[in-house]
Order: sequence, then structure tokens, then C-alpha cells
Amino acid sequence: MTVARTKEYLTGLLKELLKLPKETEWVEFKHDNKNPELIGEYISALGNSAALLGKQCGYMVWGVENESHKVLGTTFNPGSMKYKQQEMESWLLQKIAPKIHFMFYELVFDDLPVVILEVQAASHIPVAFDQVEYIRVGSYKKRLKEFQEKERELWRIFDRVPFEKLIAAEHVGGEEVLKLLDYPAYFDLTEQPLPEDRAGVLTRLADDELITKNVSGRWDITNLGAILFARQLKSFSHLRRKSVRLILYRDNSRVETVQEIEGVKGYASGFSGLIETINNLLPKNEVVGQALRKTVPMYPELAVRELVANTIIHQDFGVTGTGPMIEIFCDRMEITNPGVPLVDTQRFLDSPPRSRNEVLASFLRRVGICEERGSGIDKVVFQTELYQLPAPVFEQTDLHTRAILFAHRDFKKMSKEDRVRACYLHCCLKYVNREDMNNTTLRERFGIDTKNSAMVSRIIKQATDLEWIKPYDATAGSKAMRYVPIWA
Repeated sequence: MTVARTKEYLTGLLKELLKLPKETEWVEFKHDNKNPELIGEYISALGNSAALLGKQCGYMVWGVENESHKVLGTTFNPGSMKYKQQEMESWLLQKIAPKIHFMFYELVFDDLPVVILEVQAASHIPVAFDQVEYIRVGSYKKRLKEFQEKERELWRIFDRVPFEKLIAAEHVGGEEVLKLLDYPAYFDLTEQPLPEDRAGVLTRLADDELITKNVSGRWDITNLGAILFARQLKSFSHLRRKSVRLILYRDNSRVETVQEIEGVKGYASGFSGLIETINNLLPKNEVVGQALRKTVPMYPELAVRELVANTIIHQDFGVTGTGPMIEIFCDRMEITNPGVPLVDTQRFLDSPPRSRNEVLASFLRRVGICEERGSGIDKVVFQTELYQLPAPVFEQTDLHTRAILFAHRDFKKMSKEDRVRACYLHCCLKYVNREDMNNTTLRERFGIDTKNSAMVSRIIKQATDLEWIKPYDATAGSKAMRYVPIWA
């Protein structure tokens, strides 16, 4: 669903809607009805009905007679209308859940004013207005709960149609497809030669289901194609908030922002540029070795790359109004994605990966943007140990998942929580690599001298007391003692 709705596009859309023999479950014609409550109910009904019928959008049109479809014109002016001391559109946004995209368009047709409301089809869950879900039954608007078979079918559709296969823009000409998608980046990443003609390019894009040919002979761009290779994500209205936001703060709080950058390109075509931008913004450390001074990044590039790829892949696209976010502070880096994790955050390192967006993940693995299945978090933990950094944190909020990398901190400045968390993740890493964790391996992880091994023993005891780790064989002697995660 592209943002750019030109006069020509809207005129063509209206002509197509007027050709319909009668009102359908995804199109409603009105003359001058301006009741905001009624409009809200129709947004719910049209969004749900469009999803049920496999349409990208539902439409409500003012200025057209219901039965004859004759254009009469309308006095409805959504841009200037207020309701309950608010702008009507703002009030409607507050009442719609989840916050799907809808937009009012005004045009003049045969010298008569017409308004078109375009409503994005529901995805993941039914759309409700003021906590009530509606559906169209024939040409009537009804409460969804009154039609249980339609409700069941709607949920079946949500379950079986992944985000990647939904349509981002429909009825697009071949030339327009190539304007919207960065097809040279696609051929570069997939290491294919660029075809000599447009038809060959479109065929290859269709082979990877980035676009599909529709019944009219034109093209539909899938969400997969748009989210990976959009030249500008804002060209697809329901994806504009899914661009990656990169924020640099002055110090360790969010009080003062130094720089904020919002991604423009699709995830695949823009990934290398995103990583380069992050690395340029990250603080650097200067180290001196054998009389040579060199600058090294504060965080391992491989760990940063893997966490950024993970936040893109594992986000929940059904959480609207938010997208992946990378925040850089003086002492840490936080990487957040919409959606709660599908596995326990304490089991990220060992659990078989589960992704909401397997088609997206598979493509990004194929072009080398992310690691092979299940190896990413292992590498993140390994890299933080190699760089002698505090252990990363993986946490869940109400609607998001967050990974946090910390800048270098001397052992003596680490809190008890830092040390125990590092002990636990070290134990997990050793376990999944079929290796033993003991006092020696943990001492080496912290860079502690042999003579201070008692300090490490205290950390192990604290982790054991908190039931994060346990002895593999409780009867073994102290020098032979080795440990495994509590869940092993």
C-alpha cells in the first residue's frame, strides 16, 4: 500500500470501485454521513472484511449514491472536522485497536468533491473500534461476535498467512515496481547477474516471491519484497514505522539526544549501510601494544551485527506504531524490537530458535546477513567474553524484547548481578559447546589471576545459591568440580 496516492491513482481507483455491481463487504458508499462513531465502526468492519476476503484494503467512499453508484458529490471534509474537542482522525486513532493504517483522500471527480477512506486489512488480530469488533455481512455492518463462523475463519486466515506473504502494494506496473524496489541490491546480494531486460528482472523477483503477478496482469509487491528491498520504506504506508531508528545520546540517560537517524531503505538493501553507520557512531578505545597505538571498537562488530540482525528478524510486525530501535549510550548499547520473545530470555543461548518471520529469516540467512540457525547468540556471548566485557542482558518488556551490550568495566567495578550473569552465560556457552565450566574457565573469562581464584569460587557459589547453575557431580572433589546450567 504505497503512500504516494496521486490524483491519477485516486481517480482510477474511484472508477474501479464505481464499476462494482453493488456494495461489497470491502467497499461502502455514502453520500454525506459524517458521524465519527459510525466511521469508526466502519473502519473496524472494512479492515476485518478486507482480511477475510483477501483484499489489501477496504474502502469507504463519500459522494456516491449507494444503489446507482452515481457520483453526487459530498460536503464531508475530514481534514477540518473535529469531534469531542479533537481532530476527528486523532480521535479515531485513539479508538481503533490495533492501530491499523487508514487514510482519508479528497479528490474532485467530474467537478464534484469525493472523499475516499482507505483502510488497511486486519492482520494477526481483528480490528476493534471502542473495544468492539465489526464485520460486513453483505452490505450491512454487524458485530463480529454475532457471526462466529466468520470470526473463526478470520482467525484461521491470520494463522495461515504469514506477514511476508501479505501484499504491500497492489496493481503496480512493471516500471513502478523497479522504481519502488532496489532491484540492483537484490541481484548483488543474491550474486546473480543482472538480466538485460525488465521482464527478466521481474521474473527473478517473482521467483523469490518479492512480487507476484495478479489476475489483472499487473504486479503486487509482497511485504517480503517491500521490507527487504524498498528504496524508501515510507513509500509503503503500513511499513514506514518499521524502519530501524538509531539514536545516539549524550551520556548514560535519554535526557539529551545527540543524533537520531531513521532508516530509509529496506532491511536487506540497507543492512551494510546501517552497520557502517552504527560503527561510526560507537565510541572507540585506544590501546597501546608493542609501542603501537591503535583504535579498537568498544563492542565486537560481530556481536553488534548479530544482535541487529536478530532484532530485525524476530520482531512482531503485528505490533503497530513501533519498529526496531538501536540506542547508543556512553556505557551501553540497547537494541530493541517489537514483540515479546517466543522463548524464555534466559534460554536464548541454548533453545532451538523460533521465528515469527521464517521466510524473512531464511532469506537473510541465504544472503549472509545473519548467521546459520541457532548460532547467533552463542557468538554474541563468545565475543563479549573475548573482549572481556560484562555479560549482555536479554530482557522482555510488555511489548518488546531488548538486548543490551555493556562497555568495558573492570572486574572490581562489576556488581554482583553482573558477575553472576556472566557466570551463568559462560556456563551456558560451555554447555552448548559440549565443554566443561569450572573455576579455571570462569577465572579466564574474567581475566583474573590464578592467585585470586577464591574470588571466582565466591561467584560460582552465588550463582549456585541463586539456582542459575549447579554442579554436574556434587560428589566430586573441589578441584574436579564442574558446573552446568540449572536447566541442564
